[in-house]
Amino acid sequence: EVQLQASGGGLVQPGGSLRLSCAVSGFTSDDYAIGWFRQAPGKEREGVSCLSSTDGSTDYLNVAKGRFTISRDNAKKTLYLQMNSLKPEDTAVYYCAAKLGDYSESCYSIWYYYAMSYWGKGTLVTVSS
Repeated sequence: EVQLQASGGGLVQPGGSLRLSCAVSGFTSDDYAIGWFRQAPGKEREGVSCLSSTDGSTDYLNVAKGRFTISRDNAKKTLYLQMNSLKPEDTAVYYCAAKLGDYSESCYSIWYYYAMSYWGKGTLVTVSS
């Protein structure tokens, strides 16, 4: 059984940084895309960033470009999202999610909330002074 467990959310001031973690377990295949979504109050869940487990390639949606970095530690079976220069509009519940399949070179085209195979519980990030 695939399990994704996000953590690391909290309260941070504008301009600050935060690192989210997602503990990953249960995959029986090496071919899947994994990454992050977020959902702000009253808004639709949106993609943030994804990583191909097949070849390690990464993609960033517009909200994350230039400020967020996705990475993984295979030994720890953990996915990370380093978020810098945080803004109040980054306030949201952040979710770890995954979709089975070979997404070598790019997972950008499939990184929509309705396409995901697995979801973890979210972690709340609040950016406020």
